[in-house]
Amino acid sequence: MPRYLNRDRIALVAALVAPPAVAAVLLPFRAGVPNTSVALVLVVIVVAVAANGNRLAGALAAVSAAVWFNFFFTRPYQRFAITTAADIQTAALLLVVGLAVSQLAARARRLQVVAITDAGYLAQIHDTAELAQSAKAPDTVVDHVTAQLTTLLNLRGCRFEYGTLIGHPPRLEQDGAVVWGHRHWDVDRLGLPGEEIELRTFGNGRFYGRFMLDPTPGTVPPLQARLVAVTLADQVGAALDTAGSG
Repeated sequence: MPRYLNRDRIALVAALVAPPAVAAVLLPFRAGVPNTSVALVLVVIVVAVAANGNRLAGALAAVSAAVWFNFFFTRPYQRFAITTAADIQTAALLLVVGLAVSQLAARARRLQVVAITDAGYLAQIHDTAELAQSAKAPDTVVDHVTAQLTTLLNLRGCRFEYGTLIGHPPRLEQDGAVVWGHRHWDVDRLGLPGEEIELRTFGNGRFYGRFMLDPTPGTVPPLQARLVAVTLADQVGAALDTAGSG
């Protein structure tokens, strides 16, 4: 099993276990420690989980931290209810800040992996970013990235579909993993699946379309290449969003 899948699964377990465990440790000091200080400690736990896992783990840790903060540190104690406005505000901020920093930490993890890759990968990201800024039509960026993905992932073919989600093909996720149905596909051991894989494109949170990747049998693109592919697709989404709002 790939090291990153093991790491992500451990992080998911930690997301469920760590916040209540830390809350239980702090519980004897409840009378003397301000709730805001408790919330800050729990945010640190969320960051630690997100930095060592994926976005799902970070988000789950943020929700878990908010829930157990409510249960242990807001009146009435040992109930999932809050009676004071200050505690409601603190719990809400814990959740919002926890979700935000978990996304940043998970993204930092992804960018760290990209940062250790070779200069060729970085050059592709840079070239596409420059093209996205200068191109008069987003189709130019789409065509450019289609060619990049074909070479980057050693594909037999690649095409872009605007605004459609038909069927349930394997999907290349933001963290470089491939999900097929409800399970993760072990790319490092099995290579890419033997059918088309979708790579969805978003701009400013809006879905614009997807690249359909046709893998060459036996191809095993490294995690760094898959993360670069996701980054290139993100740049296409940004170009399409800019064109749509212009």
